[in-house]
Amino acid sequence: MIFATELLGIPGTEWVGYLASAAILSSFLMKDMRKLRLINMLGAVFFIIYGFLLAYSWPIIITNAAIFGVHVYHLWKDKL
Repeated sequence: MIFATELLGIPGTEWVGYLASAAILSSFLMKDMRKLRLINMLGAVFFIIYGFLLAYSWPIIITNAAIFGVHVYHLWKDKL
């Protein structure tokens, strides 16, 4: 499934991938580990969406779901 719309000649599906990459990259600029994890989780969610938009690209979906889960675990563990 691909978005029918384009922006600057780039399909919407690719924009989701760029947004995910930007979130992941910007998360590494954070000094606070909680902010890093939250922004990286956002990037993982966008990558999961991107994986589904690429006609179910399971390596992208599974890897980012696992990354999301690791972040949830550490955020939960740090609150205890």
